[in-house]
Amino acid sequence: MQIVSPCVVSLIWRLEDAHGQLIDELAEPVEFFVGGDDLLSKVEEAVLGQDEGFEATLHLEPEHAFGEYDPALVFFEERGVFGEHIAEGMQFDGLPEGTTTRDLPLDVVYTATEVYDTHVVLDGNHPLAGIALVLALKVRDVREASEEEIEQGSVAQTAITVLSAAAPSSQLH
Repeated sequence: MQIVSPCVVSLIWRLEDAHGQLIDELAEPVEFFVGGDDLLSKVEEAVLGQDEGFEATLHLEPEHAFGEYDPALVFFEERGVFGEHIAEGMQFDGLPEGTTTRDLPLDVVYTATEVYDTHVVLDGNHPLAGIALVLALKVRDVREASEEEIEQGSVAQTAITVLSAAAPSSQLH
């Protein structure tokens, strides 16, 4: 079956930075919805019109991957806002309740990158923002999308990886 929108593709890949450092690897196929938000647009463009077995190596500059790093999305908050259980790596969908920093986007996932006795550093950049990437991918399978997948614009069981969107919640960790 040829890859057309909408459909579901099963992919494996190896994702590295421009220096060849491994970032992510899908050794077992994972399904992604084509025609929604499951894949980066450059990845989707590369697979459209292709068939099972298609292989490609894509060089993705930051603007075609996770954007440029924006230092304005990094800020400090009082540690007391987070309670006892705050830890590096915890993520928040939008600004955590009680934050005092203003004029930051609400539709961003913020990560606690550093935790100190008095404050916490939050970063709204994607962990791969500002990084050029090399993605070697292979299409393992192609199938028609179900009515439910078409309606939601995503494959419900897709594992969260660096090339798919995280499901919204108040705290992701």
